[in-house]
Amino acid sequence: SLFLVTALVSVLAAALGDVARARGMAQVAEAAGLTREALYKALRPGAKPRLDTIARVCTALGLKLVVQPA
Repeated sequence: SLFLVTALVSVLAAALGDVARARGMAQVAEAAGLTREALYKALRPGAKPRLDTIARVCTALGLKLVVQPA
């Protein structure tokens, strides 16, 4: 359902935010092509970032986002 997808995106964004803060937000933001402020906003708890933002942050962190059937 749409609610479940929205909740998963929010949890994923918060988790990526934790990893990005551990690695340095300025460095991750630069690698993702975002400002530091935009990165903080996109990855704060409860945020609803666009999929392209999530993908750019994953790439900047050296992560690969994969969706598979259950």
